[in-house]
Amino acid sequence: MGGKKIKFIDLSIPIESVPSDPEFMIPEIEYLDHQGGLASVQELLGCRAEDLPLGLGWAVERLRLSTHSGTHLDAPWHYAPVSEGKKAKTIDEIPLEWCYGNGVVLDFRRKKDGALITVADLEKALDKIKYRLKPRDIVLIMTGADRFWGKPEYLVKGCGMGRESTLWLLDQGVKVVGIDAWSWDRPLPFLKKEFAETKNATILWAAHFAGIEKEYLHIEKMANLHKLPPYGFTLVCFPVKIKSASAGWVRPVAIVKI
Repeated sequence: MGGKKIKFIDLSIPIESVPSDPEFMIPEIEYLDHQGGLASVQELLGCRAEDLPLGLGWAVERLRLSTHSGTHLDAPWHYAPVSEGKKAKTIDEIPLEWCYGNGVVLDFRRKKDGALITVADLEKALDKIKYRLKPRDIVLIMTGADRFWGKPEYLVKGCGMGRESTLWLLDQGVKVVGIDAWSWDRPLPFLKKEFAETKNATILWAAHFAGIEKEYLHIEKMANLHKLPPYGFTLVCFPVKIKSASAGWVRPVAIVKI
């Protein structure tokens, strides 16, 4: 790091049971404290409570959740069974080198909830920070939706990407992107309403389906993007390795020189 000091910025939300997912996706967490864990310690170690410091066992949690709970990295397999004409990669198959690189933040907090981020919007945002994208940059879209994490309205907060804007980023050599909202696409209730009114099926999950044409990964439900400089930091976002899965939980961290 050239002798400079660095700081680590956590860009994740916690896995917790809050109403910021559709009801069927809300994580269920059972917490066992040290008293609750005593019986399993006694069984596995063949000891009595008085044999243990404080007479207590271990704390442990049991979770029931989706691979798309909390901050997570979506693999191409999530979007479709094929990508670029071949079988789409699952999360355990993605190249780890894609998950480490130079980060770039584009600020779209002024766009309305449900608004579409266009190619022109991306170009304007890059011009504003005087930056030109390079292959393997990791591009993060800041919508401000993370301020509403923990509340039901989180599901309808933030703008989102579309097919053309996603493909434009990929054409610049980008392989990994991220957003601080529930979805890389526009919030699903907006897509549902627009489709009901127009019957235009091309808007449905269009940014995700761009992965059928070009292979890429995206991080959803990020946080704290406002704490980052527009560029000049390193991003690390290695996912949990789940066999044949469509996504993996991730704790993205920005490494910033100070």
